[in-house]
Amino acid sequence: MKMRELEQRTGVNRETIRVFLREGLVPQPIRPKPNVADYGEEHVAAIVAVRSLQYEQNLSLPQIKRALGGDSGGLAVESSAYLHLDRLLATLLGVDGGTVPIDKVAIRNPVAAADAAILEQVGAVQIRRRRGVPHVSRVDAEIIALWAEMRAAGFTEALGFGPEVIGTHVKLAQEMARSEITEFRRHIPPDQKTESTAKMLQQALNHVTRIFSLLRMKAVLEEVADLKPAPRGERETRKGGAAAP
Repeated sequence: MKMRELEQRTGVNRETIRVFLREGLVPQPIRPKPNVADYGEEHVAAIVAVRSLQYEQNLSLPQIKRALGGDSGGLAVESSAYLHLDRLLATLLGVDGGTVPIDKVAIRNPVAAADAAILEQVGAVQIRRRRGVPHVSRVDAEIIALWAEMRAAGFTEALGFGPEVIGTHVKLAQEMARSEITEFRRHIPPDQKTESTAKMLQQALNHVTRIFSLLRMKAVLEEVADLKPAPRGERETRKGGAAAP
């Protein structure tokens, strides 16, 4: 749906919705083109949840963000607030079931359908059918679209880089996730509230993911350093000869 329909469905004007987006309280839309934004049911659910927390629990946007991060201490809220927080967290993590048709992804990846089929075989994405039309989650849609960018960067099938190479990363991601969850649970007291642990986990994994991305980037840069041709003088020195003056 477009912004106008989103306004009608939620009763919230676009200026307020854009504030929610900037604050990270509503998932970012799919953008098939720079000036085009597509919204789904998850956006409706997130906006309704934020509005309920504002009006029913009298929470400000900074307080809602605090609660989502696992810090609900000092907030005078009823138990029903956690239902809204859980729903909001689900939409932000992309686990609420919101999907988009694969043909929408085709705007960014012309062979999205073929890539999606291969990526599904290696466990990277999951294709669902709604009224006979193939859909994927918004997270999976981004994976499929990003693969097209990889292809454009030179990682082509002709060189042996097909979507199936992602299978290795799927296994690594699964192993890493299991390890992180196990380690996280080991340090959480058994009597810790479920709501709090869910928010803490989300916050912790966000930070760990960023740290891991930086560590991986450093490691890759170190590995590829030897692939770059050294300056002429340096090459001569490495061979045992004198560097050119």
